[in-house]
Amino acid sequence: MTDIVPAPAAWEYAPAPESRAVVTIAPAYGLYIGGEWVEPAAGERFATISPASEEQLAEIAQGGEEDVDRAVRAARAAFPGWAALPGAERAKYLFRIARLLQERAREFAVLESLDGGKPIKESRDVDVPLAAAHFFYYAGWADKLEYAFPGRPQPRPLGVAGQIIPWNFPLLMLAWKVAPALATGNTVVLKPAESTPLTALLFCDVLRQAGLPAGVVNVVTGDGRTGAALVAHPGVDKIAFTGSTEVGKSIQRAVAGSGKRLTLELGGKGANIVFDDAALDQAVEGIVTGITFNQGHVCCAGSRLLVQESVAEQLIAKLRRRMEKLRVGDPLDKNTDIGAINSAEQLARIEELVQSGRDEGATIWQPACRLPEKGFWYPPTVFTEVAQSHRIAQEEIFGPVLSVLTFRTPDEAVEKANNTPYGLSAGVWTEKGSRILWMAQRLRAGVVWANTYNRFDPTSPFGGYKESGYGREGGRHGLAAYLSLEEAGVGGGEA
Repeated sequence: MTDIVPAPAAWEYAPAPESRAVVTIAPAYGLYIGGEWVEPAAGERFATISPASEEQLAEIAQGGEEDVDRAVRAARAAFPGWAALPGAERAKYLFRIARLLQERAREFAVLESLDGGKPIKESRDVDVPLAAAHFFYYAGWADKLEYAFPGRPQPRPLGVAGQIIPWNFPLLMLAWKVAPALATGNTVVLKPAESTPLTALLFCDVLRQAGLPAGVVNVVTGDGRTGAALVAHPGVDKIAFTGSTEVGKSIQRAVAGSGKRLTLELGGKGANIVFDDAALDQAVEGIVTGITFNQGHVCCAGSRLLVQESVAEQLIAKLRRRMEKLRVGDPLDKNTDIGAINSAEQLARIEELVQSGRDEGATIWQPACRLPEKGFWYPPTVFTEVAQSHRIAQEEIFGPVLSVLTFRTPDEAVEKANNTPYGLSAGVWTEKGSRILWMAQRLRAGVVWANTYNRFDPTSPFGGYKESGYGREGGRHGLAAYLSLEEAGVGGGEA
């Protein structure tokens, strides 16, 4: 008689932490103005912390109006020389920056995960490579601007670009903005997000290594007061902002009538639409990526799942099984799928909106999940029986929280997908190419993914409609935001 061998215990993932030793964090940082590190005029500082452990990482300078003015003056002084460089020469600097980002990729990835809370595998495999790719891409455009816009053979830079970036993709948003600005001959004053400034400050060392002329890129850290001072400064010719819709509206009001150019990339409430002929297992992977990538801290997150009624039950069952396998924990562990929520304030916002979903009658599901005791964490969450009127179906949660709605016909799917104040992104899952094109023509979204989600490429423009902002970043369209395409006149750059 054969002995019965007991079934092996379920395999457990052994910790696979990335080393913090690859990056050196200074105890305190100044402002990077005119190619030098300077102290803030008022001497004010604040702490940046790791959201996974709540430990203080560094003291950061709080830039004020005087500091912003100094940075704008440095950018203005550097502008004539930078704009006069042949495009091929500017391209060399961008190419060096891209190569340096690649060479220091591990350092940047660890710092991004420490300061922002996102899993190291995302920082390592998405944020840093894409940031380098944007500099490579726009290096290629720098000497071809006269061919970029047929019929407008002499595009000219605008002058000084004030750029304000968010906390969810600090390094990548820096690249989205700085690379096209430099390629087109503009100079830059960059304000990183208050809670995630460290990769922007490390980027200053890349600028030093690349030999970028002093004043071409200046970095002024601080909170909303610093951003407001940059927006209001009369020496700035263009403002590029990525962040919340509320702040975007206030910036729009502030620059109205000033002559400043403006691009806004704001909030979103993306619809991920699954038809009954879709490959459901593939769709589940896209749905999970769409809502848990970067803990849901993504403006184009697929936070509304619209699924055809006939496959809704089956799809939700598959989705729950998949979400039960997600690992929440240390962002520096290579096994982690969902890292830390960026801040206590953002965690409170998520909890408040989730409670509203409960109160309004939606059904909540969360997998069994042990969260770390320290830091800011939230488990992946799925709401079913959601109505269009529920806050969780209308407001941007910016966390790993998915609202599920159903539809019967393609027309109903389009109507529900467009029934939101936002218009940034959408996803369509179906085997029919004709249906994909039919849906894409009718969805009021700046980006429509087909049988995938959260795919980005520097050659492809990104931006939204309605309260998701206006203007495009990436691709040839991203150049236009930093150029004067008039037949005559140089724009604000000569002022």
